[in-house]
This record gives sequence, C-alpha cells and structure tokens, in this order.
Amino acid sequence: MERARHSGRFLVLEGIEGSGKTTQIERLDATLRGAGQRIRLTREPGGTALGERLRGLLLDPDLPGMCPESELLLMFAARAQHLQEVIRPALQSGEWVLSDRFTDASFAYQGAGRGLGAARVAQLESWLQGDLRPDLVILLDIEAEIGLGRAVQRGRRDRIEHEALDFFERARAAYLERAAQAPDRYLVVDANADPDCVAERILEGLRERLPLAAPRG
Repeated sequence: MERARHSGRFLVLEGIEGSGKTTQIERLDATLRGAGQRIRLTREPGGTALGERLRGLLLDPDLPGMCPESELLLMFAARAQHLQEVIRPALQSGEWVLSDRFTDASFAYQGAGRGLGAARVAQLESWLQGDLRPDLVILLDIEAEIGLGRAVQRGRRDRIEHEALDFFERARAAYLERAAQAPDRYLVVDANADPDCVAERILEGLRERLPLAAPRG
C-alpha cells in the first residue's frame, strides 16, 4: 500500500453543505499543531494555483449549464495537480495532510448527486491515486434540509449550493453508504450537535484510531 511508503498521515473532512467543515477543520488544525504535528492544511477543489482556478469555474453560479461529466473531470483535474504538488510531497516529508474534501466528495456529489455512478468515479480514483487513500475520513453528517438551510443563511450561494434538496439527500446517502462499507477508515460525527461537542467527538475518534503526539509544554 502506498500509505506504507510515507511517514505522514492523511486526514480528510467530508460532509454536505452546512455540516460545519470549515469550523471543524480550523479547530482540528490548531489542535494537531498544538500536539506537535506538522500540518499541511488544504482543500478541494483547490490547494494549488491551478486547483484554485478550477475551483472558481466549478463553483461559479454564472455557469449553471456545466454537464456532469465536465464537472467530474474538472474535479479530478484539480485533484491530479493537488496530489502531485501538495499531498504526496507533504506525506513523504512526514507532514500530516488535513484536507477539506477529497475523492469521497466526488463519489457523493458527481457519482450520486449527478447520477454518474460510483464506477466512473472509481476508475478515475484508481488511475490517479493508485492505492493512496486517506488514513481517516471524518464525515460530518447532517440532514440535507438542515445543512442546505445553513448554506442559504450564509448568503450568496455557489453553483452547487443552488441544487435542489434531493441532490444533497443523494450525496448524503452516498457518504453514509461509503462509511458503512469501510468503518475502519471513516469516523461519522453528528454535525447537528453544538460545535464544541462536534470538535470533542472528532478528537475522541482520532485518538482511538491514530497516535497523536503529546502536547508541547
């Protein structure tokens, strides 16, 4: 396995819109740095100059006519650069990569939400990643209606956030199905809870699965 050839760890936060990923990834980043880990904080789509350009296209609400196949391929184009430029080098240097979304998002959003199917996503995953997979996927689970309501309250929505409720229900179901299929690699956390409780549950699950360095000082 590729993960055996590097000394770093690869952690990913996933979840539909409104699940609180931004808040929780910032907290986890601060906690892990305080525990003495070297952290590379990144996101998808994005993480590189090319990836951020592609992110702008993918989330642009003025491009509503993008077909599902184009969306999927653009996601993986950004991911290919992300792997080459950021993720693999960081892991090989012993850093912990902490990413806001990764390939599970493509299974959920393009595979299930857009109806392209898991098989197409899996082909691209295998081609680009080989056997590289996250050490742990932290899935912040929330009912689609509640999550979408939170996204609307934030203000101007991006292209994907304009999708109907059933799109996010399909995405959520796909996330939960993948977590059920590989429970050793997924930590499912109820994102309806208070942010402090969510953060505590994430840390508890992380300590159960991966060794953490002792806090400095």
